[in-house]
Amino acid sequence: MEIRRAAINDVRAVAWLACLLWPHHTLAEMEEEMETFLTDEDSAIFLAWEDNAAVGFAQVSLRRDYVEGSTSSPTGYLEGIYVMEAYRSRGFAAELLSACEAWAREKNCLQFASDCEIVNSGSLIFHLKNSFTEANRIICFIKDL
Repeated sequence: MEIRRAAINDVRAVAWLACLLWPHHTLAEMEEEMETFLTDEDSAIFLAWEDNAAVGFAQVSLRRDYVEGSTSSPTGYLEGIYVMEAYRSRGFAAELLSACEAWAREKNCLQFASDCEIVNSGSLIFHLKNSFTEANRIICFIKDL
């Protein structure tokens, strides 16, 4: 297992993994979005590698706006984390999270936050297992005007 910060030449691997996490996007859309993250000094993407193949990623950013439960700013924010199913339960996600937290500490963050969909029990378990505490639960609404 190797965890390393993604570079611009990793954009295709990152985008492919991101499409597995967020399948409502096309590969081209994800490549464009991930390229933006890879070139922004307030964000980073880390890749998990096994046998020269990218098998997971984590995307982290600095948030200076309000973060639910946070008392400091900026706050490191886990924007997304994904490990291919065949590589789960082997420590990849925990190592990716550790890399994101270390990056946030280097950016002078005192706190680290994340979120998940209320129905995503796997993500909830992951967060609680990795020392996150639940800050709040919300239900969002929208209507057309």
